[in-house]
Amino acid sequence: MSSRNSRPDSGLIPISLAGRGASARRALGAMLVALGLGACASLSPPAENGAALQKNQLRSFSLEGRFSLRHEDKSYTGRLSWRHVGGKDAVLLASPFGQGLAEIVSAAGGVVLTTSDGKSYAAPDAETLMQDVLGYPLPLNHLLDWIRARGASGTVEAQDAFGRPLRLRQGAWRIVYEYDNDAPQALPGRLFVRREDGLELRLRIDEWRNLTDEDGRP
Repeated sequence: MSSRNSRPDSGLIPISLAGRGASARRALGAMLVALGLGACASLSPPAENGAALQKNQLRSFSLEGRFSLRHEDKSYTGRLSWRHVGGKDAVLLASPFGQGLAEIVSAAGGVVLTTSDGKSYAAPDAETLMQDVLGYPLPLNHLLDWIRARGASGTVEAQDAFGRPLRLRQGAWRIVYEYDNDAPQALPGRLFVRREDGLELRLRIDEWRNLTDEDGRP
């Protein structure tokens, strides 16, 4: 049995991944298989969500969306709910039918992945966790900026007539954006993320919500 580390702000008990890489991969691999194997699905337009939020007003937020992940000969689809408040993130992964399968909670103390059967896996950061569990890195450390069309340390390679990023490059990753309206500060509706070795992540954001952060600012 792995030893337990100190508890991060998430309130979940992290369990060391030392010596458990294979079992962790099997656990998350089984979860992803449950999301549905097959060709990457094309994601349909979202339902009407009212007035669009603007990214320059967004500090803390929640979103609902759908994803499609392809790596080598495997493809997975499902739903995700993401809540970002201050320096804390919680991402819930679910089947296409809404059945909760896993939660990834990130805070200052580290990152914990908890599966629906109660197993937990921990790492210092999200990308390390994904590398340990899946055997290849998913860009969760950067995705927080990417979903808000913020380049961070990346390079914007193309913009539209409103000055919004259309293509972003960050290291081995390429990100392509689509928007649902012409507002200059509109948040993205679709992201197509591709790594040079062929790993692809497609994200369709159905709903954005502005939240109040921990010190009371909207």
